[in-house]
Amino acid sequence: MSTMDQWTVAVCAELGIEAGDADLRAVLDLTRDVAHGVARPAAPFTAYLVGLAVGRGLTLADAGARVSALANGWGGADGGTGD
Repeated sequence: MSTMDQWTVAVCAELGIEAGDADLRAVLDLTRDVAHGVARPAAPFTAYLVGLAVGRGLTLADAGARVSALANGWGGADGGTGD
């Protein structure tokens, strides 16, 4: 078991979350899209916001797809340079 797997299991246990509900690949893909399309510091905060949305009823797949699409089309104030 990798360090990431061990960490995920430990955090899920601490927070009372089923480890099977933790989709690492989906979160990594989402944060990659945000980091590259918007700005690196936006990635962890966006993951938090997606978590809030999932907690309020959206599926991770739906929330992730919406945010990834937004990030991939982002022009923002700096033209979407990623920084």
